[in-house]
Amino acid sequence: MKNLLIILLMFSGLWEMQSQNRSESHREKIKELKTAFFTQELNLDKQKAQKFWPIYNEYESELHELRKREHRDLPNLECITEDEAEEMLKEYVIIERQDYVLKEKLFKDLKEIMSSQEIIKLHKLEDEFHKKLIKEYRSRKDRENQE
Repeated sequence: MKNLLIILLMFSGLWEMQSQNRSESHREKIKELKTAFFTQELNLDKQKAQKFWPIYNEYESELHELRKREHRDLPNLECITEDEAEEMLKEYVIIERQDYVLKEKLFKDLKEIMSSQEIIKLHKLEDEFHKKLIKEYRSRKDRENQE
């Protein structure tokens, strides 16, 4: 019985690791698609791409950290005090300010290598890419539900 429990725990650990690996590979695949999409749509030549991607990747990394803070596990909202809720609201405002500063820095840094029109196009492409991603996600979910 003890051996069976140990084996079950090992398999559950392996299953969790495999799930994390799938999640990581999924993120990497999305990043590759995004890179290809932006490079093509912005007509980035090799020289401009070498300057663009470090700036953009740093922005995305910092934005990801902000989003992790914003979407941390929320407690049961019916069990938090008014003071705790007030602190959460303050944190949300701080995150929004940091998001603004981060985007402002991105635009400033990109201005050194791109025109304002290209930066506006990038902003539009980000929205388009996210819409395509959501559309693909929904269509996959629909296919899974039909099976």
